[in-house]
Amino acid sequence: MLVLNGLSSIHTKRAYSQALEEFLIWFESEPGRAFNKATLQAYRAELEAKGLAASSINVRLAAIRRLASEAADNGMLAPEIAAGIARAKGAKTRGVRLGRWLTAEQVRDLIEAPDPNTLKGLRDRALLAILIGSGLRRSELAALNCTHIQQRDDRWVISDLVGKHGRIRTVPLPAWVHSLIEAWVTAARISEGFLFQGVDRFGHVTGHRLSAQAVFNVVAEYAEQVGVLVSPHDLRRTFAKLAHVGRSPIEQIQFSLGHASVVTTELYLGAKQDLRDAPCDRLGLDRLGV
Repeated sequence: MLVLNGLSSIHTKRAYSQALEEFLIWFESEPGRAFNKATLQAYRAELEAKGLAASSINVRLAAIRRLASEAADNGMLAPEIAAGIARAKGAKTRGVRLGRWLTAEQVRDLIEAPDPNTLKGLRDRALLAILIGSGLRRSELAALNCTHIQQRDDRWVISDLVGKHGRIRTVPLPAWVHSLIEAWVTAARISEGFLFQGVDRFGHVTGHRLSAQAVFNVVAEYAEQVGVLVSPHDLRRTFAKLAHVGRSPIEQIQFSLGHASVVTTELYLGAKQDLRDAPCDRLGLDRLGV
């Protein structure tokens, strides 16, 4: 489809593909609908009535606008109609969702929830440890290969990780995370291929990589067990916040997360003003005016 061919991100392609499929089902459910601005506004109203978040609605509308633009460029839709669709207003956003963060105690509970006496438990402990201990995206974790785990400057790292928009970075691993990875790969006898593989109901490694959705399901399983409401991306935020609380420089957190802008990293921190340890107390000018 022309709408998807011009997109570079696989995540955007997947989101747009799903959005267009849902729109076409709705569009064809009522005979006689015309593809125009009024129809798009009616679709937006229906999505809002379903309670979808503004960000989710706007992604769907962006896919439909792109469909109209491509149709006009290829002579399948009148340019004035495509222009009208492009002017259709999106859903209003009310603030920015910052997500959730776990405390250090909640992190320990979550990582210790999987049973270390089973292969699945060893795998899931290592999986949760990397998400929290190194701040990876779930898609990045799913794509990890054994060759990514290397020693650099006398420490273990995830080397040459390809992240969002093709940006390549090296992510340091805490010693405790590497020990959990070693426990998993040793027990599973994995020495090559994907680092995180499926485990069947008989406790056998399948050889197939875990999908990003499977990673989401693993996090959801143990989050429910320990009584926290958290997603894989919330674990990435938790990595950032705990590192920041531990006095890690924000630019180093940015490097680990693979953010192009430090502004994005700041949103992950959930920082609040600290009146007891304020910036003005660290100027080194205490004796002035005495």
